[in-house]
Amino acid sequence: MCIVPGMANPSRTFSNVKNVILSAHKNTGAHDKVSFYDTWAENYEQDVELLDYRAPFLAAECVNSFFSGDREKATVLDVACGTGLVSSHLKKMGFHHFAGVDGSMRMLELAKKTGLYQQLTQCLLGHDPIPVEVASFDIVIIVGALSIGQVPLTVISELCEATKPGGYVCMTTRGNADNREYKAELEQINKALEEEEKWSRVTVVEVEEWEKSVSEQDSGYIPGAIYLYQKSLKHSQLL
Repeated sequence: MCIVPGMANPSRTFSNVKNVILSAHKNTGAHDKVSFYDTWAENYEQDVELLDYRAPFLAAECVNSFFSGDREKATVLDVACGTGLVSSHLKKMGFHHFAGVDGSMRMLELAKKTGLYQQLTQCLLGHDPIPVEVASFDIVIIVGALSIGQVPLTVISELCEATKPGGYVCMTTRGNADNREYKAELEQINKALEEEEKWSRVTVVEVEEWEKSVSEQDSGYIPGAIYLYQKSLKHSQLL
């Protein structure tokens, strides 16, 4: 069968997706991970649809529920933006100004084709600093990248720094067995930043059906979580 580049592959099945996702979760080196996502980019959106991956919509909906500012003027930093799934949902909810960063150049090329982003930048998260000015975005959102074998938790403080005082940081992670330790560490960091009065918790949403399970340790759907924080106005005076 001849598959035209950029077109969906009609022969892909959940079994294909399962093998890809298990590969994605392996704790490989950063540059190997980027190469993996470059290779996966063409089939990425089709595969996450087969996975019934709900995080992009659920995270966007969470932000939309609590954001009370002017959506037409609000600036959004989509971290680990991939092909643009999160920003596409936010666009439908009335947001218009998007900047995206991702480690995969091929993912960024596909994101550019959507026409959603005013700026797209390659960045190896956790290794390179996020290339944006401090306190420059109304919303900073990262979906899917905060999990074991993906982006290190050191990036969380950068997310906070990139957010305007009074702005929002939205993060997600998986809640299945192999990610529980990472999830617990993420929550400890979030709490520490709250105790330092750098941000305040708006909501934490635990979702039972996050995506279809691909691991033999789990069955059906695995859980996930959404974290929404608002950056402190007080902290802005310390920058």
